[in-house]
Amino acid sequence: MAAPFPGGGGGVAVMAGPLTPLDPSPSKTCLKHSPHKSPILIFLLFHKAIRSELDGLHCAAMAFATGRAAGAGIEPLLERYHFLRAIYKHHCNAEDEVIFPALDIRVKNVARTYSLEHEGESVIFDQLFELLNSNMQNEESYRRELASCTGALQTSISQHMFKEEEQVFPLLIEKFSCEEQASLVWQFLCSIPVNMMAEFLPWLSSSISCDERQDMHKYLSKVIPEEKLLQQVVFSWMEGVKASACKDKSKGQFQDSGKKDQCTCQSSKTCKRKRMELKSEHSNLNPIDEMLLWHNAIKRELNDIAEAARKIQLSGDFSDFSAFNKRLQFIAEVCIFHSIAEDKVIFPALDAELNFAQEHKDEEIQFDELRRLMESIQRAGAESSTSEFYTNLCSHADQIIDSILKHFQSEELQVLPLARKHFSPRRQRELLYQSLCMMPLKLIECVLPWLVGSLSDEEASSFLQNIYIAAPASDSALVTLFSGWACKGRSKNICFSSSAIGCCSATTLTESEKVSSEKPFCSCTSMFSTKQRPLCISTDGEDDNQRPSKCESLASTVETIAGQPIDNGNTLHISCNNQTCCVPGLGVNDSNLGVGSLAAVKSLRALTFNPSAPSLNSSLFNWETDFSSEDTSTGTRPIDNIFKFHKAIRKDLEYLDIESGKLNDCNETFIRHFSGRFRLLWGLYRAHSNAEDDIVFPALESKETLHNVSHSYTLDHKQEEKLFEDIFSVLSELAQLSEFMSIRNMSADSGRSNYDSFEHSDSLRKYNELATKLQGMCKSIRVTLDQHVFREELELWPLFDKHFSVEEQDKIVGRIIGTTGAEVLQSMLPWVTAALTQEEQNKLMDTWKQATKNTMFSEWLDEWWDGTRVESSHTETPETCTSVVSDADAYASLEQSDETFKPGWKDIFRMNQNELESEIRKVARDSTLDPRRKAYLIQNLMTSRWIASQQKSPQAGAVEGSNGEDLLGYAPSFHDSEKELFGCKHYKRNCKVRASCCGKLFTCRFCHDEVSDHSMDRKATSEMMCMRCLKIQPVGPVCTTSSCGGFLMAKYYCNICKFFDDERTVYHCPSCNLCRVGKGLGVDFFHCMTCNCCLGIKLLDHKCREKGLEINCPICCDFLFTSSATVRSLPCGHYMHSACFQAYTCSHYICPICSKSLGDMAVYFGMLDALLASEELPEEYRDRCQDILCNDCDKKGTAPFHWLYHKCGSCGSYNTKVIRVDSSNHCLTSGN
Repeated sequence: MAAPFPGGGGGVAVMAGPLTPLDPSPSKTCLKHSPHKSPILIFLLFHKAIRSELDGLHCAAMAFATGRAAGAGIEPLLERYHFLRAIYKHHCNAEDEVIFPALDIRVKNVARTYSLEHEGESVIFDQLFELLNSNMQNEESYRRELASCTGALQTSISQHMFKEEEQVFPLLIEKFSCEEQASLVWQFLCSIPVNMMAEFLPWLSSSISCDERQDMHKYLSKVIPEEKLLQQVVFSWMEGVKASACKDKSKGQFQDSGKKDQCTCQSSKTCKRKRMELKSEHSNLNPIDEMLLWHNAIKRELNDIAEAARKIQLSGDFSDFSAFNKRLQFIAEVCIFHSIAEDKVIFPALDAELNFAQEHKDEEIQFDELRRLMESIQRAGAESSTSEFYTNLCSHADQIIDSILKHFQSEELQVLPLARKHFSPRRQRELLYQSLCMMPLKLIECVLPWLVGSLSDEEASSFLQNIYIAAPASDSALVTLFSGWACKGRSKNICFSSSAIGCCSATTLTESEKVSSEKPFCSCTSMFSTKQRPLCISTDGEDDNQRPSKCESLASTVETIAGQPIDNGNTLHISCNNQTCCVPGLGVNDSNLGVGSLAAVKSLRALTFNPSAPSLNSSLFNWETDFSSEDTSTGTRPIDNIFKFHKAIRKDLEYLDIESGKLNDCNETFIRHFSGRFRLLWGLYRAHSNAEDDIVFPALESKETLHNVSHSYTLDHKQEEKLFEDIFSVLSELAQLSEFMSIRNMSADSGRSNYDSFEHSDSLRKYNELATKLQGMCKSIRVTLDQHVFREELELWPLFDKHFSVEEQDKIVGRIIGTTGAEVLQSMLPWVTAALTQEEQNKLMDTWKQATKNTMFSEWLDEWWDGTRVESSHTETPETCTSVVSDADAYASLEQSDETFKPGWKDIFRMNQNELESEIRKVARDSTLDPRRKAYLIQNLMTSRWIASQQKSPQAGAVEGSNGEDLLGYAPSFHDSEKELFGCKHYKRNCKVRASCCGKLFTCRFCHDEVSDHSMDRKATSEMMCMRCLKIQPVGPVCTTSSCGGFLMAKYYCNICKFFDDERTVYHCPSCNLCRVGKGLGVDFFHCMTCNCCLGIKLLDHKCREKGLEINCPICCDFLFTSSATVRSLPCGHYMHSACFQAYTCSHYICPICSKSLGDMAVYFGMLDALLASEELPEEYRDRCQDILCNDCDKKGTAPFHWLYHKCGSCGSYNTKVIRVDSSNHCLTSGN
């Protein structure tokens, strides 16, 4: 017996009508301006209803936690929970089965993230279920935890829906036509189980406004195929609960039209139902025995599959892989839905200790293993071992059959006898009908003809009769649909719906039939089609499947699977009393989506009475490729260390979640500690997420195959930042209230306040409500971030190994470090390493050092790490920034003197070592000096510091003798003596530092170097003197004497460089290991790990030159890396001081190092063209040529003779040099 599958033709969901007034929320700004009211926007109404249900659940939990729900127990919460979980789970399954696969075909790398989020939300539902069934319901901590968990669920689902509205829905509107969107919505509805649709649509109708309800009704009438029977089915569900506040006009119109079309057989339906039920009750058959029919059909199908597998093994022919896979998928869906129906309908009704959950789970695993085996051979192709595969295939098929046979045998021995004994025939029929309705419409359309096709005539008639009797009167249209589909499975010209329910299930009239009134017909059939389409007519004794239909509009291709004809059209043709009984098909073809519904079926297991956390495999790809099964355990990669931060994040999130439960104690000290820990996590997570948004995600998106893969995570970061802000607001309010209560309590104790008990209890109540709210928010942020980082590791982490080399990963890590300030690193490293093992710490440090190997990062790390690991190296006032920029010892650059420099002793004494070396180089380059004179000057300059110190030493001795304190600098100095601002001519600061080399006090290192014959090592400084109290003390950001009261030495202080600055915005670059002027790394500067220098943030895309700044300025020969003057980057990649550049370009336009042009010289070269055109060379030079080399394009060529200017024939540049003069009479100016 073959498994049926619906065809690709048939009913088409047409364009939906306008969805006025939708009133989208601010989160839907990208959708509300849609030029057309797209059918896909119906999901906004679904989301609105779900948000309302979530809010109701959380409010009920909060009332239960705070005692506002007096007398209310846990039962209302349980009811709300079960309903919400069922509704939302089926909503997610339908998205995973229909919407996301369709989107994934047209837009890659989007759908899987949302499918993973569905799995994460299932875990939260499971946790809440366990909490609701706990035996600690009377404890206050339990109530608060329950409220927190419902808040976390609300936050998680709300954020998920917000992201869908921001990313998924706009993509669906952009990539799909209105007709395709309507078709997707219809497939979505057909993927939800029938019993849930009967609850889902009335609930949705009651959750939206009256106007939205009318729009919903009109909209569905166009989304549903234009077959009146299908519309009757759906609208009968939607009208299950009528809103009392308003009356739906369109609903009334529909009902009126239905009454007009009703026939006499409908009016007597109730009487016939009672007569059938009475007749059946007198029979000896138990309706529950129909379970045996299901068992037999499943066993026959499994035997057919096993036989097909054995034939494949014998013949070695596996050409029809797709058909075999479809049959396997179909029977797997049937088995799993059958087991779900038992778990949720049959076994609970028996109220006996029967549990076949383990058997059901084992069957799912076995089907999944067989599917994986088939996928593996499909991926392996010709490289696979054919014989081994065939053996495994047969073995798996036999195992499945054996397990199911044992399972069915146990059920037939244990379940059926109890059901026969305890249930009346009527109750048995109801249970069977409810079990059938556990399936979605799209599966029932396949299952009913498949099942009825395996039954005898008597069994088929009895089966349909029991459906008719058990179904409620409101399901009359649904029963008609079921009956028509069931009759499709019969190859004979017999309509079992007619014999079973006393009326043909569905027939339609054509104009030709109306004319030929001699033919008998059932007048009730006119209500089943709103289309005036020709009817497919069969003559007596002829099979519809054996000859073409007379109506071309309904002609369709008939697909035959294993000998059974399957109609691919929208209308199913059933021979009935020599007429054709036409029942509309759904028109749902899931083959074009690339995935079956088994994934959604499997996920329904979470809704059974024994929930367990589902495996986090994306249900979207369960029948294609298990991406989650990729091997991510391949060696350590540089990028892996970025994800090490996730471990530290999880640790702090756990702290916030657990410790927030202690906030109810109203302990101010604990609140301050908790607040500090929270702010640390917030700041570091912000730095981490910014690095991902600015560096990591753009790197992923730069790969063509990874477009759109990170957008969802960027949206996560925005929502998580909002969560942090909300927590901070509530935490601040809680701290203020705690402080207020503490002050009032102290005043009351001292008798200075009339703080009555009522005011105290009111404040305490507010405090408890805030603490409960804050605990819930901490739970929400933990759940949200936990799921976020888990999905990153599952989805994004493996992509780096697949698409990025180790060198590219090193570059990404280097960019992250290069845009992270030292202050952040000094807070981040202890925080991260505290959560890692020693081995993980070593790997982390090795990776960072490898990424920064060209820089001073290791030196900075060693200096800081060996010092204090917890205290921040940089202390600054709140007004200053904590980021990145250029050398903070920056001072006004010295003016350039004449080419021939003749310094006096005063000038030499004032020079520091770098300046002295610069002047020596100037003398060495002066070609006008006699070599002897040059040697003399250089020798004297090199010994000038010693000579100057000898000349100054008598004066120093005199000063020392007169006043020893003045010699040590034991007195304040001023940056501005009139305003009495402490400092020196170089810096404004409130302290002096004691040089470790000579033990003297100086305001700065420049002051020291001006009067000393040696340079000061400022990093070796250990003592300072406050210029207010003149107290010598350990160097630090503030004065430690009590008289100064924490007097700041400067706004900025660096503990590495021992540098103070009270005027400028300064930052310490860990890769330069220097303080530099600027707002900070990642703000207006970044450190390039290749060039090893801090560059403006606008120069992210620049020409890198390894250690390009670790050279002397080509003009002044000062060392650029430590120079305090501004440095300019040249187009060729070299550097020079900005002041040197301005002076140099007054007379030159080429780089002094590589001779490349320093800018766009087009205007200048144009002037030279005009000049040469106006010149006339002497006759003897006119025919001469010169071989030239262009400095700009590095090409050789020839140019006409000229004394100064030679134009490159390739690039038009005059930046050339002559290689050889050609005296030939013919000159060709062409490049070689």
